[in-house]
Amino acid sequence: MLKMSKMEIKENIWGYIFILPWIIGFLWLFLGPFVSAIYLSFTRYTMIQPPRWIGFRNYIRLFTDDPLFVKALIVTFKYAAISVPLHLIISIMLALLLNQKIKGMTLYRTIYYLPSILPGMSVWLLWAWLFDPTFGLFNNMLLTIGIKGPNWLGSTSWVIPSIVIMGLWGIGPRTIIYLAALQGVPQELYDSAEVDGAGILRRLWSITLPMISPAIFFNLTMSIIGTFQVFGAAYTMTEGGPNNASLFYQLYLYRKAFEDFRMGYASALAWIIFFIIMFFTLLVIRSSSMWVYYEGLKKGKGKI
Repeated sequence: MLKMSKMEIKENIWGYIFILPWIIGFLWLFLGPFVSAIYLSFTRYTMIQPPRWIGFRNYIRLFTDDPLFVKALIVTFKYAAISVPLHLIISIMLALLLNQKIKGMTLYRTIYYLPSILPGMSVWLLWAWLFDPTFGLFNNMLLTIGIKGPNWLGSTSWVIPSIVIMGLWGIGPRTIIYLAALQGVPQELYDSAEVDGAGILRRLWSITLPMISPAIFFNLTMSIIGTFQVFGAAYTMTEGGPNNASLFYQLYLYRKAFEDFRMGYASALAWIIFFIIMFFTLLVIRSSSMWVYYEGLKKGKGKI
């Protein structure tokens, strides 16, 4: 083993000094709470009294004696089942439109991206007004054509679709990623396919989608993770109502932790959603070798 010179040792020391703030932040703000949550999930802890070890009772109660836990899971899965494919398809279609070479396209791209940088609270309050059944813009527009609009956020049937629609407001970052991927597709592939008589849909299916599949893989993974972490919109706009129809998992976890002060139970809830997110993320990653194409890699070599 080669010995390090004094200069190399000095450089390593200074390197660790420079990254020390990140190391401290990682240990204090991430790894520490991460390990603590493992322990607390097996305790009864109310922040008033010290944690008391109770073993697997929190987890047993979750699966046997907590109907709101099941309700929160159903609401979150329902939202994910609607939101993920819808946002995926619409953002790809939008990227295809923004990839056209027409005058003023730079301005259009900026306009579509701008909503995603607005503060979340202001956006949620704006959409709460748009969805208002009496004074909201949507129902007033429907009235002009003789249609009585629904009680968007006050109906158990419409509250989840309403939050899904609101989520379309923030698809700008995903669209930009798809747009960057589209601009990396070689034009020669389209020219060759057109010479062979391939139509628009055929070129989209056989060239565009395979070539941007790494971007689809990334956005799909991040969308799955994001949909299981919805909190702010439900907390601000509906508070989980009506009749717990928008009781998202993270909102229920928040209630247990910061309203009921049952930190041990909330830690168990956090670990359940962690494993659910990890399962679906690994599922997408494992399946990626069958549908994600990496240019320059031979077949079978593009696995992650």
